[in-house]
Amino acid sequence: FEDNADAPAQPASVIKLMNLLIILEKVKAGALPLDEQVKVTAESAKMGGSQVYLKEGETFTVDELLYALVVQSANDAAAALAIHVAGSRQAFVDLMNQKAKAMGMSGTAFHSVHGLPPGKGQLPDVMTARDVSRLCLELAKHPEAFAYTSTQKKPFRQGAKPFIMETHNHLLKSFEGCDGFKTGFYRKAGYSSAVTALRNGRRIIAVVLGTYL
Repeated sequence: FEDNADAPAQPASVIKLMNLLIILEKVKAGALPLDEQVKVTAESAKMGGSQVYLKEGETFTVDELLYALVVQSANDAAAALAIHVAGSRQAFVDLMNQKAKAMGMSGTAFHSVHGLPPGKGQLPDVMTARDVSRLCLELAKHPEAFAYTSTQKKPFRQGAKPFIMETHNHLLKSFEGCDGFKTGFYRKAGYSSAVTALRNGRRIIAVVLGTYL
């Protein structure tokens, strides 16, 4: 890692990469089929911020919701997947923190499944750039992750008027070889970018946290 190892943890908004990693590991282990149906709960449908406007009682596959999670950075999809996989959002947060600890991400503390700004009395999700890099390196071991992180545009919901999801990672369109990972923003955390590109068989990962225009 070519970074400042002593850099402090700070609010970060790319935490959905951990959601993706945990779910892909469960898929690989055979514990969670990609075509398994996920029923949207009222709790999931109430998530604000970036979303695909899930409605209580709707059903989507794990695969469809993973695209929503990564491409649209949909907070409602993050909640729906977390509840389906772990039984509750808090239980999934516990999984996220357990995984972070196992990976040596000592500067990371997750408090949500979506990375939204914390409400009153809540703590923010915090990470260091080095921890995000560790997370990206682990994701890169799963080639199937790039199906989601490299997608620039994709419809959600079938029908006459599907919701068109579009990535916020504009480097996918402008930087040769870029195929991931994710960007994020909220005012206090600033802009976060965890990006990667593959050129001539070599993968480069760059992480920038806490920037402002």
